[in-house]
Amino acid sequence: MTALERVSLTLQHKEADRVPLYPLLNGVGRRLVGADYPTWSTDMQVCGDAYEAVTDKFDLDVICTLIDLSVEAADFGQTLVYPKNEAAHPDFSSHVLKSAADYDRVEPVDPTKTPRMSGHIKLCSRLVGQRGKDTPVVAFVFGPLGILSMMRGQAQMFMDILDDPDAVKRGVAAITDSLKDYCRALIGTGVHAIMLDTLFASQSIMSKTMWREMEGVYVQELADLIHELGCMVMVHNCGTGIYFDAQLEMLQPEAISFLHVADDCSSYEDMQTKYGKKTTFIGHIPPTWLFDATEKEVEAEAKKELEIHKTGGGFILATGCEYPANLDWGKAEAILRAGRMYGAYA
Repeated sequence: MTALERVSLTLQHKEADRVPLYPLLNGVGRRLVGADYPTWSTDMQVCGDAYEAVTDKFDLDVICTLIDLSVEAADFGQTLVYPKNEAAHPDFSSHVLKSAADYDRVEPVDPTKTPRMSGHIKLCSRLVGQRGKDTPVVAFVFGPLGILSMMRGQAQMFMDILDDPDAVKRGVAAITDSLKDYCRALIGTGVHAIMLDTLFASQSIMSKTMWREMEGVYVQELADLIHELGCMVMVHNCGTGIYFDAQLEMLQPEAISFLHVADDCSSYEDMQTKYGKKTTFIGHIPPTWLFDATEKEVEAEAKKELEIHKTGGGFILATGCEYPANLDWGKAEAILRAGRMYGAYA
């Protein structure tokens, strides 16, 4: 059974030969091609080589093109810092949006012509062409409010939401217009799904009501467009108290990648009962915990998650966010080993 067949059955809540395995091996893959982080994240030939190498090395069931959370913000004019061994991030001393008045200066851009988004589109085209026949390729897109926070600074943006929410919404709307074109271009490459990172849709950041108003309605437009174009919607959110109910209602995602228990559930078992038939779960091994855990502990955690979620399909074993980019391969191998041992269907 190919990875694509395995994942397709899982998304239909049917049991394949085993649970698909997808420990978000993204930035860590750069080490297989001897690249530093800046090269991996800006040279899409090198990035593609790394994605193919890590997929082959570990026989992964999904390729998700998470590069860093600043891809889109850079193309809206935000200056980035590119550390040698860490993901790129905004220059926190020089946000492109200096005041609330600057939200009106945010204008749509053409993602097929800007440096980083166009590079990501080319990466997806390559991966679909090289691997898409047998392995699902999922294009990663940061949500519009997250992009805006990269351009303004998260703390200052929250103050602006309280002081002048309409100004913030105008910025979100302009970014959303560009993300629509971005999604169209990504879908044009043949990717199997778009994964929208809805970072702010969790108790750890803002209320559910605020998220619906400030980002939810805009991400809903993106999800509707993606579905209209015949592509699947996936969501990634590693926040505490993720709003499963609001996102299922508004985005109707085929799958949700998560780390923590939903805000209206008491446990992962409770989540499985409440939402396990409504969408496919992707998760939820804690990435930072992997640093101190032994390989036996990692295997035990993977086994426990499989016992909770695997029956009847609808579960992909994964880390709840990106596998640590500077961690050795041992914990990834433990996840995959446990997945193949305990994730098989009789």
